[in-house]
Amino acid sequence: MRCTEPGCGGTVVAGCCDVCGGIAPPATGTQYVEVTHRVPKLTAGPGRAAQSGLTKSGTARGRLGAGVVSIPPVPKGDPSAAILTDPQVLERHRFCGNHKCNEPVGRGRDGQPGATEGFCAQCGTRFSFVPKLSRGDLLGGQYDIQGCIAHGGLGWIYLAVDRNVDNRWVVLKGLVNSSDADAMDAAAAEARALAQVAHPNIVQIHNFVEHADTAGVPVGYIVMEYVGGKSLKDLRKARNAPLPPDHAVAYIVEIASAIDYLHTQGLAYCDFKPDNVMQSDEQLKLIDLGAVVAMDDEESSIYGTPGYQAPEIEWTGPTVASDVYTVGRTLAVLVTDVPQERGRFIEELPGPAAVPVFAEHESLYRTIVRATDPDPERRFSSMNEMADQLTGVLHEIAAADTNVAKPRRSSYFSPQRTIYGVGKDAPVEPANVIAALHVPVVDPNDPGAAVLATTSGTAPAQLDHALHLAMGGARQGNSSSVEVPLRLVRASLETGAVADARKRLTELESEIPGDWRLKWYGGQCALLEGEFDKAAEDFDAVLAMLPGELAPKLAIAATAEMRDARDDAMRFYETVWRTERSYYSAAFGLARQRMRAGDRVNAIAALDQVASSSAHYTVARATAIEILLDGRAPENLDEQTLLDAGERMAALRLESAAKRARIRLQVLGAALGWLRAGNKSTATQLLGVSFDEPGIQAGMERAYRDLARETNGVWDRIALVEKANAIRPRTRL
Repeated sequence: MRCTEPGCGGTVVAGCCDVCGGIAPPATGTQYVEVTHRVPKLTAGPGRAAQSGLTKSGTARGRLGAGVVSIPPVPKGDPSAAILTDPQVLERHRFCGNHKCNEPVGRGRDGQPGATEGFCAQCGTRFSFVPKLSRGDLLGGQYDIQGCIAHGGLGWIYLAVDRNVDNRWVVLKGLVNSSDADAMDAAAAEARALAQVAHPNIVQIHNFVEHADTAGVPVGYIVMEYVGGKSLKDLRKARNAPLPPDHAVAYIVEIASAIDYLHTQGLAYCDFKPDNVMQSDEQLKLIDLGAVVAMDDEESSIYGTPGYQAPEIEWTGPTVASDVYTVGRTLAVLVTDVPQERGRFIEELPGPAAVPVFAEHESLYRTIVRATDPDPERRFSSMNEMADQLTGVLHEIAAADTNVAKPRRSSYFSPQRTIYGVGKDAPVEPANVIAALHVPVVDPNDPGAAVLATTSGTAPAQLDHALHLAMGGARQGNSSSVEVPLRLVRASLETGAVADARKRLTELESEIPGDWRLKWYGGQCALLEGEFDKAAEDFDAVLAMLPGELAPKLAIAATAEMRDARDDAMRFYETVWRTERSYYSAAFGLARQRMRAGDRVNAIAALDQVASSSAHYTVARATAIEILLDGRAPENLDEQTLLDAGERMAALRLESAAKRARIRLQVLGAALGWLRAGNKSTATQLLGVSFDEPGIQAGMERAYRDLARETNGVWDRIALVEKANAIRPRTRL
């Protein structure tokens, strides 16, 4: 294209003449688009689906790190040190602001630098990477520009001194660039509305001012508080590697309340990314509100960043779901090296096979997958819900990193009711697993919640009748209850009435479609039906919706054990037990899986982690002795192992004489076999008897006689006495 300037014969390259530098006008019919990704809002987005299960209005979280991990503070630093001496946008970072184009612009050719202003050669969209303000410019008679500190989605960001308010530091960010008075008025009104936003994790808006550019076109600027420190992008860049996953998750958990606050005000943030979150000392701040828009605003343009922005926003407009997507993408960028194409992150994230951190922390991966699901209805229904699940993920990561349990109270499940699979060879039966699995917490706002509270002690078989009586004439008023039929489903499962439970679940599908509790109870039905693969599928679906919860992980582990899927069983048992040391079913399950894998040492280590204050301490220690000795031939034993077993036995406080006798027999019997294989002990005693053949035999004799005294059956008693006589060491008397 030839330059249109009179008397110039140059050629237009990247929108500018290569001779006179003149800017070529855009082609007829092209749309003017700002430098950032801007999408016209087509229609109002559909309402979000009701949250599956409980709707949480808040989540108790502490300081940065959620009281679980320690995040190093970041000094605020000297504001003037942030000023760029030579503000430029590197050529490799220059792209057309039209998201439908996104072609490189302002690139050099033949050794010549690229133009910093011009029009995209592909679509005609104007671009400019030149600061509009300079040091010494005074805006609104108040804000003294000191220089550029960064280049953002809407252009350059400036540091200034507020000469009217104690010479405080402020930040100015361009909002609009238009000669349209109505547009300027709308921008000013929007800035005033943003100034009413008040949250400790959101930057404060001070003012809105206008300033004419070199062409006399008025440009609007938002004036914000200055927040020192570093952005999450800077923190990641300083490492030249992804952030530690516990730090990244802690950052998102902390800042989530700010985004949720905006949602409660009917606002969408739209442009969440690492650049827009600052850590200052021990606090996080959401610093850029330039893209914030009301979710019911069908006129304003929508700003966002390719690679972070939700794919559906072009036709739904900004929604809670679109913001959840950007947060999920940000978390992925913080913890992984997401591949890029043409300067933007690709849409499809790599999985655990390619990303070690996802393989190591499956719950983190599942959280990101749900947050960035292509279907907005399948994402987390609120930032509070996402933060709650991420808090659970944070506890898991911290427990894995420190090998110290990090328990927390679930918002979705009650504590474990009982345990299953107690012992080395204890069978894992579906009915026992169902009795032990956690119960979904009752929604207190449900019409039937009060009635259920009055029948908490009712036996499952009588529950239907009891609820009928309790509701009485109020049945009509409770007809919309979801919790009552769900409780009846659980009662049917507890009595083994699978068909009845299935029928009730089918009836509920139209009332609460997609609710995770349908899958939770559906998986339990499948267990009773012996359909273990289907049960595993249902429990996995629950975990996909609630990736930070331990209850579905325990259900998956139990089902995997019944399916003989040992790797899955071990993985999930380990995650549960490592994070929460009161889930004793996981301790015994993990010990069984490790033992079957030939790892006796770590099988015993899992049982040794059962607290001495637990009612299951004694059986855990006894099971550890069984694992230590069971199936070991004399050649696979050594003296230290036998002494360890003896010390463990001596430390047990067993009320049952029969149990004491059985465990003593196991230890002494192993020792006798070892001695008879030609070994000799250097220790003098084992369990109070001489550590030689006569001493061990004498100890076993006493144990058999003790066991006989505790046995009720005559013939069993006689058999034990005969064993005692047979093992008794020979004497001359």
